[in-house]
Amino acid sequence: MKILILRFSSIGDIVLTSPVIRVLQQQLGAEIHFLTKSAFAPVLSPNPYLHRVWSFQKEVTEVLPQLRQERFDWVIDLHHNLRSLRVKWALRRPSRSFDKLNFEKWLLVQTGINRLPRQHIVHRYLQTVAHLGVHYDGEGLDYFIPPDQECDPSSLSPQLAGGYFAFVIGATHATKRLPEPKIIEVCQTLQKPVVLLGGAAEAETGARVAAASGPLVVNLCQRLSLHQSASLVLQAEQVITHDTGLMHIAAAFRKPIVSVWGNTVPAFGMFPFYPDGMDRNVSLEVSGLNCRPCSKIGHKTCPKGHFRCLNDLKTAQICAALDLEK
Repeated sequence: MKILILRFSSIGDIVLTSPVIRVLQQQLGAEIHFLTKSAFAPVLSPNPYLHRVWSFQKEVTEVLPQLRQERFDWVIDLHHNLRSLRVKWALRRPSRSFDKLNFEKWLLVQTGINRLPRQHIVHRYLQTVAHLGVHYDGEGLDYFIPPDQECDPSSLSPQLAGGYFAFVIGATHATKRLPEPKIIEVCQTLQKPVVLLGGAAEAETGARVAAASGPLVVNLCQRLSLHQSASLVLQAEQVITHDTGLMHIAAAFRKPIVSVWGNTVPAFGMFPFYPDGMDRNVSLEVSGLNCRPCSKIGHKTCPKGHFRCLNDLKTAQICAALDLEK
């Protein structure tokens, strides 16, 4: 059996599809192909359960002629938008599509009424392939680091040689991120080695945080590839993170996580996902705000102007959630 999975973005969403890839390959012996955007292909390329990763820069038409020649038995659409519909129309193969529950998410954002199932999105992804006779194996998420991307923390900074906390300070949208002064407060309060992780967008913030927090805080934002950042997450004692891709990578490594939630909520079903019988995550959020969630994704600034969903979260709460005896 030859199966094409569609999920075009982004890092966290793609990592959350990894149990689907694994069970299809292990339980069916299927040849699994995956179509995504070129920017996210490296997330998938090291996965040993995948036969081939297809990618496109701007439009799916870049690869449709080649995909038609593959004659897939099934197309599993885990993105479910107009672009993925175009792929399915072009390939004319049997398909199943993930239910994104957009109305239920809209209802929660607009009215505060929660009609979402109390179910992680991973299980809903797996429901999309249940007709093929596969079942969840209880093994959590997968993330694979190429050997040449593994990092020795002590070679990056001597402060990290004896162990450290990883603080993922980035997130695509500002309303998912702690205010910079609060990140500094957390780093200063911990009095433990901390590595700051993020991309180019967080480089200046990371530099300011490290400068204000003292020599125990090492800023590696923008200095590492995604796989190298994942390697540092893997070797960290604990991980503090916003609702972002490295949060899901940390869960794939079974790390203890303190996840900080701003405008989004765990009720959307995308909190850290561990193997059956394991939960090493502490979710921190300001409950009782009638303006939260204000979006299923995020905003550049707080729509209300007060940003209470993260301003009201106390530094002491974050630090108390960590095991500082490690």
